[in-house]
Amino acid sequence: AAEFTMATTWQAVDPRTRDWDRELLAKVGVPVDRMAPIVQPGTHLGEYEGIPVIASVCHDTGAAVVGVPATTKNYAYLSSGTWSLLGLELDHAVINDAAYEANLTNEGGYGGTFRFLRNIMGMWLVQQCRVIWAEEGREYSYDDLVRIAEEAEPFQAVIDPDDASFFRSENMPQQLRDYLKRTGQTAPETDGGLVRTIYESLALKYSLVMRHLVDVSGQPVEQLHIIGGGSRNGLVCQMAANATGVPVVAGPAEATALGNAVVQFITHGDLANLAEARQMLAKSIDTTTYQPQNVDAWRTQVQRLADVIG
Repeated sequence: AAEFTMATTWQAVDPRTRDWDRELLAKVGVPVDRMAPIVQPGTHLGEYEGIPVIASVCHDTGAAVVGVPATTKNYAYLSSGTWSLLGLELDHAVINDAAYEANLTNEGGYGGTFRFLRNIMGMWLVQQCRVIWAEEGREYSYDDLVRIAEEAEPFQAVIDPDDASFFRSENMPQQLRDYLKRTGQTAPETDGGLVRTIYESLALKYSLVMRHLVDVSGQPVEQLHIIGGGSRNGLVCQMAANATGVPVVAGPAEATALGNAVVQFITHGDLANLAEARQMLAKSIDTTTYQPQNVDAWRTQVQRLADVIG
């Protein structure tokens, strides 16, 4: 069997029928009868030596979204790690020119839903700066990086985290300085200044992408749930609240594992449905809520980044 959330990432599924795109497969010479049947997450496939085998949510981000402790329909999620995946949970795929132009995609979710999202650069930039600084004799823990960023002057510069020049890392601090020079900006002089520029720019990019998601889907966002390892970074979570103008609920960090477990509990009948599961998660998991601050100042910086991107 081919589990739905994973199958949709292969670019061979018709989002409207939720089945293999027969016309597309025929054009590339793949016989449809060679493809395993698509099953929805939560399908009981059988047993192996007495152990139940369940097709859970096999895509890691799909599982993480199941683990979002959301209590409102109008929420966005941000799976934050090396990459940032920002999206909405919808009951249908959004397929139109506006979605294409905004580089938004539809990936399968639990219960026949779709994750309408965009991939954004994440903590990769900071991770690669940390490698270079360690080679230069300056060792920073991730807590150290947050501390020196907090101590740095705000809004010294902005970068587009998704600029192609950052995808390959040779000397990330220098690549950041080169980008800032190319865009007519002055680079921060300290390591903390560079880290703060990255953190701020990620939050600003989240705001821009969220605008696209809302505009194209028509679904408003009242709350942003940040899950994954990046949810432990309180500074970035606060910045995300400031930039987007909506409250941020941070946690759980291990949303993928929790989401996988939740689907199995539902399949076994231990939980009635996803709504009940999320109510349970909301009551039992420690989360931190960040309220937007200095929204006007951050709105100005969002426009600044939009102008730099062009």
